[in-house]
Amino acid sequence: MDIAVFPGSFDPITLGHVDLVSRAQPLFDKIIVAVGVNNQKSTLFPLEKRLEWLQDVFKDFPKVEIAFFEGLTVKFCETQNARYLVRGLRNASDFDYEKTISQLNTIIGKDLETIFLISQPEFSHISSTIVREIIKGRGNVSPFVPKIISEELNAVNLADLLKHKS
Repeated sequence: MDIAVFPGSFDPITLGHVDLVSRAQPLFDKIIVAVGVNNQKSTLFPLEKRLEWLQDVFKDFPKVEIAFFEGLTVKFCETQNARYLVRGLRNASDFDYEKTISQLNTIIGKDLETIFLISQPEFSHISSTIVREIIKGRGNVSPFVPKIISEELNAVNLADLLKHKS
C-alpha cells in the first residue's frame, strides 16, 4: 500500500492545501493529512479546531485520514508506514526550502521520498501566514479558505474562537 503524509500546521487550511490533496489522491492508496505540533511555534487556532476543520473539509475524500504528531516528520512517517511526503511548491523560495528539507529527510528517514506538486496559478499567492493576517485584521478570507471555514469565521466572534486556544 502506497501511503503518503501531507504535513503542515494548517493554521488554517487553505484552498491551496485542498487542491494539493485532491490532486495527490490518484497517486496514493492513502494520504494522511497531519498537523505537525511544534510547541515553539505560535498558532492562531487551537489544534482541536484545526483537526476539526480538516475532518470537515476532507470528509468526502475516502483516501484521506487526519492525524497530528509531535517531533520529526520522518519519525511520524515511519510510525504510519508512509514512504512518501507530499509538499506543495508555490514559488522558487518554496522550492529552495523544501529541497533542503527533502534532502535532510532522505538522510534521516528510511526510504522516504518527497513528491513535489506545483501549486495551480490561482492558489500560488495563498499561504496560511497571509490568511492569518487577514483574519486578525477582520478581512474577508472566503477567497482563500474552504467555504465551511469562512462561514464559521463569519458566524462566530473571533475572540471567542481564539480564547479556547490550547
